[in-house]
Amino acid sequence: MIGILGKKVGMSRLFTDEGKAIGVTMIKAGPCYVIQQKTISKDGYNSLQIGFEEKREKLTPSPQLGHFKKAKLPPLRFVREFRVEEEGLKKFIPGSQIKVDLFKPGEKVDITGTTIGKGFQGVVKRWGFKSGPATHGSMSHRAPGSIGHTDPARVLKGTKMSGHMGARKKTVSHLEVVRVDTEKSLLAVKGAVPGAKGGYLIIKKSK
Repeated sequence: MIGILGKKVGMSRLFTDEGKAIGVTMIKAGPCYVIQQKTISKDGYNSLQIGFEEKREKLTPSPQLGHFKKAKLPPLRFVREFRVEEEGLKKFIPGSQIKVDLFKPGEKVDITGTTIGKGFQGVVKRWGFKSGPATHGSMSHRAPGSIGHTDPARVLKGTKMSGHMGARKKTVSHLEVVRVDTEKSLLAVKGAVPGAKGGYLIIKKSK
C-alpha cells in the first residue's frame, strides 16, 4: 500500500463547524518522488522506493547520486520503500510525484516516526518507579532497589533498569485526517504523532 513521507511541523488546533476545538498535528507531507520500482521477477517482491526533501549534491555520496540521476531526480534526503500491488507499479513510474491529495479528510492513517530522545535516564523517569523515602537520612530517593534473586542468583533478562530512553521507532495507528491543504502540501491529523518538530514521518492509510 503506497503512502507518503513528510516532516512534523508542530501542533495546533482547528475548529469544527459546531465550534469544537480539535488538537491536531501539522505535517508537511510531500511532494515525494518515485526513485525506483522493484518487481517480483527481478527483486522477489513489488515495491516503490520514494524520496522526500531535496538536498545538495555536495552532501550526497557518489553511488547515491548516480541512483538519483538514473531516475532523473535531484538528491533526496529521506528515502523509504513501500510494498505495492501490480496496479501501484503501473500507476507510479520512476520520476513521478506523490502528493498530499493521496489522503482525504475523514480517512484513518498510521504514522511512523522516531520518538524524542531523552538520553540516559533512571528508573523513576524511564519506567515510572515510585521514589523512596526522602527524609531521615535515606540514601535511596530514586534508586531502583534490589535487582537480583537468590534463586537463580543472577539478574533476569528484561529487568527494568536505568538506560537510554527515547529515540526509538514508533507507530501510532488510526489517526484521523482532519484537513488536507494541497497548495501548501500540509496534512492536519487529529492527535499527537511520534517525534520532535522537524522529525521525518512515514504516513500510510490504515488497514
